[in-house]
Amino acid sequence: MKPALLVIDMLKEFVYGKLKSPSATTIIPFIKTLVEKAREKNIVVIYLADKHYPFDHELKIWGPHAMISDEEAEIIEDLKPSSRDIVLYKRSYSGFRDTGLATILRDLGVDTLILTGIHTHICVLHTAIDAYYERFKLIVVKDAVAAFSNEDHEYALKYMHQVLGAELKTTSHVIELLDKLA
Repeated sequence: MKPALLVIDMLKEFVYGKLKSPSATTIIPFIKTLVEKAREKNIVVIYLADKHYPFDHELKIWGPHAMISDEEAEIIEDLKPSSRDIVLYKRSYSGFRDTGLATILRDLGVDTLILTGIHTHICVLHTAIDAYYERFKLIVVKDAVAAFSNEDHEYALKYMHQVLGAELKTTSHVIELLDKLA
């Protein structure tokens, strides 16, 4: 197994702003723990971050959010990327669409994606769907993802497990898994 850790949309907008998840702040320590462990084990950490232009399609549904020149589109301070991490900006739900993510993962020899972030039922789910079609193994860290509601969260977890074959693990289980890697 050669994993990469994905940190999806942990932006000021989605953690503290108008499109925040009510449980967003509760997942920060779990993601931080995973990021630290990944860096310790030389596992690539990839941040996927919404950055929108005024003409982007999804603004028709959600209204302006995470706009390209807005401070709200910045990754939260608690999870700031290091110079070793990769940051990709996206204009749609999926971290694969028009970002070069699949090419980067293949260049690095990655075969397994560990998904964390916001929102379980939107950007995490759409990234997982595209990862599935790109033939990556999926691990969704269920205590390190959050949605608008518990119902949305549970629906997306169930879908990713049943339809995409994603393994649902807790942060502590993922840490144990990563500790076993050479």
